[in-house]
Amino acid sequence: MSEYEGPPSVSLSAPSLADLKSVPTPGPSYFSLNSPAAFTPSTPMDHGIEPTIQNIVSTVNLGCRLDLKQIALHARNAEYNPKRFAAVIMRIREPRTTALLFNSGKMVCTGAKSEEESRLAARKYARVVQKLGFPAKFTEFKIQNMVGSCDVKFPIRLEGLYAQHGQFSHYEPELFPGLIYRMLRPKIVLLIFVSGKVVLTGAKDRNDINAAFECIYPILKNFKKK
Repeated sequence: MSEYEGPPSVSLSAPSLADLKSVPTPGPSYFSLNSPAAFTPSTPMDHGIEPTIQNIVSTVNLGCRLDLKQIALHARNAEYNPKRFAAVIMRIREPRTTALLFNSGKMVCTGAKSEEESRLAARKYARVVQKLGFPAKFTEFKIQNMVGSCDVKFPIRLEGLYAQHGQFSHYEPELFPGLIYRMLRPKIVLLIFVSGKVVLTGAKDRNDINAAFECIYPILKNFKKK
């Protein structure tokens, strides 16, 4: 199992990674002037909507091998079941986050609502490991994924959206109620629902979340249900 794969509980009920990988990446025509996706992005003042960050996944290298059984026995709010998952699952309340600690010394931190919270939480987990007697360091902190969401406040014709943007979207309502839209620049995957709810994932920077929404909003307006 890869060290950067979280347990099922980390999921936000989105499609599996295999589902997202199956979505075709748009070709050069995506950016041609004749493409239906070619437009001038709207500005936040046009609609007053800004995506809210719901989850940030970050990674840290603690720089030492970890005895996971020892950590699970002596740390608070920690659990370890190697038959189910090869990492200690640890939680703290402030910031409210979950960490996955691997014996290699790699750590994954999930649940933060901002970059600052994610870094603070990761430092707190590293400090817990240090207090247990491990020569842990705080190195190679990196944001791996940011998930944002928003509501455009109008219903969307997903069938029409898929019909015109099928080259870079995937829609099978029998399997998943949302349309999966893969944007190339910025490289973001959007889950678009008929209710007008939009989930944006795959970003490593908050600006990419905002830029992706500004790019998709004019398209969504074109497929607003009458």
